[in-house]
This record gives sequence, structure tokens and C-alpha cells, in this order.
Amino acid sequence: MSQHTSHIDPDLQQHLQQILTRLQLDDAPAGGALVVYQAGECIARASVGMARQDRAWQADTLSLNFSTGKAVVATLIHVLASRGLLAYDTPIAHYWPAFGSNGKSDITLHHVLSHQANLFAITSIETDNDVLLDWDTMLDKVAAIAPSAPNKAEQYDSAYSALVSGWILGGVIEAVTEMSFADALRHYLTEPLGITDSCYFGVPSERLDEIARLAQDFGTPTVPVIDTDNKPKRRRKPVLKPESPASLEAYAALPSYACWQQLADNEDAPLTAATINKLYFDHSRLNLKNYKAALIPEGQEPIEYRKASTLQAIIPAANGIASAEALAILYAMIACGGVWQGKRLIDDAIVQQFSQSLVTGFDAIMPAKMAWRYGYHQIFHHCALSDAQVQDAPRFGHMGYNGSVAWCEPTRQLSFAFVHNFDVTMLNDVRQFALTEAVLMALDTELA
Repeated sequence: MSQHTSHIDPDLQQHLQQILTRLQLDDAPAGGALVVYQAGECIARASVGMARQDRAWQADTLSLNFSTGKAVVATLIHVLASRGLLAYDTPIAHYWPAFGSNGKSDITLHHVLSHQANLFAITSIETDNDVLLDWDTMLDKVAAIAPSAPNKAEQYDSAYSALVSGWILGGVIEAVTEMSFADALRHYLTEPLGITDSCYFGVPSERLDEIARLAQDFGTPTVPVIDTDNKPKRRRKPVLKPESPASLEAYAALPSYACWQQLADNEDAPLTAATINKLYFDHSRLNLKNYKAALIPEGQEPIEYRKASTLQAIIPAANGIASAEALAILYAMIACGGVWQGKRLIDDAIVQQFSQSLVTGFDAIMPAKMAWRYGYHQIFHHCALSDAQVQDAPRFGHMGYNGSVAWCEPTRQLSFAFVHNFDVTMLNDVRQFALTEAVLMALDTELA
């Protein structure tokens, strides 16, 4: 961590530390870390809780971040495009001929990165959880997949490819670089950024014991590391817990709370996590048929992402492992116009394209208008200054299933990352929204 330039703003750091500590809620000893960069320098770091039974959270703690890692893959695509190895509107089959089968001959990176390719359904692939971990087999199966339209119970402009898109992009990357996915990621992206040891798809076995785990696993030695046939069946998805008075008080103390009350049109009753979350996601638009088709293979149990075999596999759309520091650096490079420490990784013309969304309507999988753009989506905020007040600032990034998030705002050369081991999902938690609002509101105050 010391190799990266810092210019800590003590007031901002203390402010964010207080908020992150408050947002530990009733979930101790679990916790997380956040990192903020501006103009290529770290201006704030904060952490709380335990990443493992014997290890406190730090900015450089490795964490499973689910789809937050999609932006890492997209950024690698942009680096390759900047080198002339890829073009967004050239059919993918031009680079990867096998992909052109079954009605996909005209599908481009533009379509895949904006989730407009109708290649979202993992249920279209005959597979099981073991096959999902077999990289070469999955590339063959994805090359043979046919497009399928989402259920049209609601009008949509895109269909989030929660799993399939990762293998598509990974296959293209291997085809044009003539390298393995891991080697291409390291050579073209993580080495130039100085984050080789803190950003992975497929974690080396010697680093497994460094990854944050769920607090429920703290007392069981190496549960995620050693897979056995006789261990008890484990709960795979978070279970909602009643909110304590202390949690409700913690929400009420957040800087965005008054804004949330106004948006919820409720200034009397305490706001719950469910009420706050619905300010950002329209839960009434969640199409469960589409959502399950995108995330759960046909007839299979959900993937156990924290098992050693899954952590060591390559699932580029879903099993990204990275620290908050690494993700903040990646977005800091984008926020600085594609340049990191004097070296250009992404052409300025390509970075400029990220400012404009390619789709504006509702997504068929995610219950929101995602405003997809070249592998990123809009960040979700309501309480900061409007774009017009910050010089039409584009703000984009990517969140994960567990509510981790990383994003940037190029107008102010700002980047932010938050990762954690709370046992929650993006659809029932408020932390990513509260922290995003807190950072933007704090910097808007300085701007004012």
C-alpha cells in the first residue's frame, strides 16, 4: 500500500471513518474498507471490523466482490481497444470465429458491454456447478449459446448479463492477446497499475487464507479453503434480520438521512433499510423469472462462491477478488483520463465515451434504469449536488451482488471503492448508497 501516493485529507478521512463505523450496525465483527482517490492520490482510507478471525480489515484486504469485478474486465477491454487489438463495433466473431454460431455473427462488444446482446440467460447453457468452474469448457459452451429474449412482463432497454458476459469478454481477450486470461489481465492492466497482488480472477492457492470471509465462518477452520463431502449443508444466501433500535438510530445519524426522509415522504417514522433501499431500486420492477435465468443455472443450486474451488476458478462476471485500494486505483486511472503515474493505458477518446450512457430505460434483470455504458453503469445517488452543479459530471462504476461498489467521477478526478464481508445483498442493504452519498456530499460541501 505504501507504494501508492497519498495526500490524506484528515477531515474527510475522519468523517468517513465515523460513518463506516456507524454502518457496522449489528453485524460486528464483520466489517469492510473504503478508499477514496482524487487526482491520482489517496485522500481517505477507512476500515472497520474483522476480515477474518485473526485479521482486521485494512484498505489492502482481499475480498470477494462479485460483479464489482465486471468493471475490471471491461477496463481490460478498453486497454486492448486503445492498443488497436479490439474495436467496439466489429463483430466478436471476427476475433473469435466460434462465437459467430447460432445467430451471433453480428453481435459486437458494444452490444455485450451495454447488455443489449440478449445473452443473459445462464439457463441457456447445459451445465452444472463443476462445469461452471472449467474455463475452457465454459468458453466452448458460451461460444455455442443462442440469444434469448427476456420475459417481457415489463418494458426494458437492456438485459443484464450477470454471468454469461464474463466468459464472452474473457474469450475475446484470450483470442486477441494470444495469452491466458490471467496473463493478459496481469500484463495489460494490473502490472501497469501496480495492483498485481491485489486484483485477481482465480486466486493463487497461497493467497486463499488472506481473503476476507463471512463472520459466520470465523470459528470453522478453513471452511472456504477445504471442500469436504461430509460438511453440513451451508446457507448460501443472506437471511434478513429484524432491525434493532440501534440500527435505526445509526441510519438517522447519516448525512443523507434528511434527504432520504424527503424522498420517502416520511419525516415521522424511522426509515428502515428496506425503505431506504427502495429509494434506489424499484423492487416492484424485479422480474424474478429473468433474474433467476441470469443468475442460477437450470436445475442447479446457487454457486458457492466462497469455496476454494470457486475462488480459484475464473468466472470474470462474478468472482472478482480485489482490495478496496486496488479498485480505487483502477478507477483513479479512468478518472484521470486513462493515465496512471504518467503512463497512458486508455485513449482519451475512449474514456470520453464513458460519459454517455448507451441505454436509458429499465433493465430486464436489475430493478432500475442502469444507464449502461461500455461495461459500467451509473452510480446511484440522490442527495449530492446535481450533475449540472458539478459541471455535468458523469459518475459511473459497478456494484456487486453483496453491495460492494466502486466508481469514479472524472470531472473531479475522483474515485471510490467499498468492499466488505457483511452477509447482505445489494437488494437489502444500504451501505453502498450511504457511503456514496457521504463522499459526494462531503466533497460538494468543499466545492460550495
